[in-house]
Amino acid sequence: MFVRWFVPLLWALSAEADFFQLDSISNVSTYYFNYIYCNIWEGECQPNQDDATQQVPTRDLWASFSQDYMSLLHQWYCSLGQCCESGDCRITNNITGLSRDLQTKLHGQHLAQSVVLKAIQGFINNPESNKPLTLSFHGWSGTGKNFVARIIADNLYRDGVKSECVRLFIAPFHFPHARLVDTYKGQLREAIRDMVLRCPQTLFIFDEAEKLHPGLIDAIKPYMDHYDNVDGVSYRRAIFLFLSNIGGATINDVALDFWHSGQNREDIGMEDLEHRLRTETMESQGGFAQSELMSGHLIDFFVPFLPLEYRHVKLCARDAYAARGLETDEATLDEVAKAMLYVPKEERLFSAQGCKSIPQRINFFLP
Repeated sequence: MFVRWFVPLLWALSAEADFFQLDSISNVSTYYFNYIYCNIWEGECQPNQDDATQQVPTRDLWASFSQDYMSLLHQWYCSLGQCCESGDCRITNNITGLSRDLQTKLHGQHLAQSVVLKAIQGFINNPESNKPLTLSFHGWSGTGKNFVARIIADNLYRDGVKSECVRLFIAPFHFPHARLVDTYKGQLREAIRDMVLRCPQTLFIFDEAEKLHPGLIDAIKPYMDHYDNVDGVSYRRAIFLFLSNIGGATINDVALDFWHSGQNREDIGMEDLEHRLRTETMESQGGFAQSELMSGHLIDFFVPFLPLEYRHVKLCARDAYAARGLETDEATLDEVAKAMLYVPKEERLFSAQGCKSIPQRINFFLP
């Protein structure tokens, strides 16, 4: 199969070489040679998203090929297992799996479970969306914001967070110096544009978003706005997730008020939190609040992550043991949960670290 398609492909490219720029032909040839070497001959290499020779050639390059040669190239490429009848094999959009994982793996977050599922499902089912989907996750550390971002990636993409259609940016790591914000702007715009050209549906995750410089967010604001395209590129099939601790205290206060009044935390609704989160985010310090992303009302949902209680910590401990293939009992789970710090000081109701340190803490309780 490989020889049957590869030889005609080389012939086709060489026959048409006079009609195309040689550097374009070189880029195409280098990309597919890298793919063959890494995946067919199993050479020792690792795909690099920043390496132009391992990036799928863009639409501008393909436009120079005739339809016959495009068809030939498509058939050959599909013979290597890189495309499916349903479309791009890198994109799975498993909404059933997303629903299941949110319900069974995420604990104590009924609002996030509902809002995230409905937002993602609605976006996936609407190919004519007039803007990218933009979600802002809020809450204390350890309540599940990064965990949900990973669940989304795992169910929308074959390779999860390692997919070339997914990109994670950590504000203090990728953009640490305010004096270099102009350099970061160009790098970030280019990274987003290149990924959108490579993938028909992309996921961008910004962790610790409150630490982003306002100018940096404003630089990519057009990509999240209601535009058909920006410089000839459409970003309407992109998903942007912003994760931050902003509003964590407000969310905790609401949850505590419900507890004091004898109401179930499951009775907390979006109407109790979303407006307050929007207001607090607008009034907070940092670039996220000062950006045009907020003033332009481009965030589709402010998703609150509630503080976790003792019972939720036990469930996290149970999952941590199961992930290692270990059996446990209620007494051990209680020991793990009791070892956590709980606040406020009087009520000792919420885990100060959520479930963040549970996978490491269970080591202490292993025989």
